[in-house]
Formats: sequence, C-alpha cells, structure tokens
Amino acid sequence: MEHVDPTVFRLAIFVLSIFVGYYVVWSVTPALHTPLMAVTNAISSVIIVGGLIAAAAMSAQAGGPNAWIAKGAGVAAVTLASVNIFGGFMVTRRMLAMYKKKERA
Repeated sequence: MEHVDPTVFRLAIFVLSIFVGYYVVWSVTPALHTPLMAVTNAISSVIIVGGLIAAAAMSAQAGGPNAWIAKGAGVAAVTLASVNIFGGFMVTRRMLAMYKKKERA
C-alpha cells in the first residue's frame, strides 16, 4: 500500500471544513445571530494569537527561506482577524441597540 502525501489529507480537511462552515452559518436563525457573532469574535482572537506566534517564531530563527512566508501569513491572519473582530463588535452593538427602550421626547 502506498502512502498518501499529508498535504492531500490537509487539503481534504480544509475543503470539508468549508462545506461544514457554510451549512452551519446559513442554517442559523436570526435570533441566534448575536451569540454566534460573540463566539466568532472569540475564535478570531485565537487566530490573532496564532498569527502573532507564527510571525514571531520565524523571526526568532535564522531567517530561512520560508521566514518571509510565515511572517506574511502571520500579518495577514492578524489583519483579517482584527477586521473580523471589529466588524463583529459593531454588528453586535447595533443589534443590541434594537432592544433598548426608546426615550420619548
């Protein structure tokens, strides 16, 4: 039996996670949208930590040929996750404002 390249397994897991994520997000009812956004913000904060670790780990090494790839991927992960967190908080704030009682003049 021949061995399969681990990259094929990683690619298959990535593609399956795209399908699972798509069906999970689109089947959420509007009432659960705000809690889902809160969980998404928590996941994005973990992505920021991972991106910082990836960028710092390759910076600490001798600067091999793949160091710039790790630094770039780390910066991209931190940037995109930061935008996601900021947007999630803005959407959550706006949705919670809908439940406040309006003051009468």
